[in-house]
Amino acid sequence: MEEAKGLVKHVLLTKFKDETPPDQIEQLIRGYANLVNLIEPMKSFHWGKDVSIENLHQGFTHVFESTFESTEGIAEYIGHPAHVEYANQFLPQVEKVVVIDYKPTVVHT
Repeated sequence: MEEAKGLVKHVLLTKFKDETPPDQIEQLIRGYANLVNLIEPMKSFHWGKDVSIENLHQGFTHVFESTFESTEGIAEYIGHPAHVEYANQFLPQVEKVVVIDYKPTVVHT
């Protein structure tokens, strides 16, 4: 197994508050996706809704995954004014959130 050089994934699991309307959730997702255009170390962004049949999501409904060039890049992202402004809009709309950063490991078989 080989850890990816430099590359870091930033994964956020969230459950939006029940009172957050779907159009507002869409707007928040578009805003999150736009951060990749504003914050240089953020290299990509993907998102999706839970579709698992195992019912192990513990209430989390959405997953957001960003790719960064390094852990330093994530630190730059977290402190970036565009992220801070976005987080101030996003976080009040979520009931719960988990964030995990990891370096992907490639498994050679």
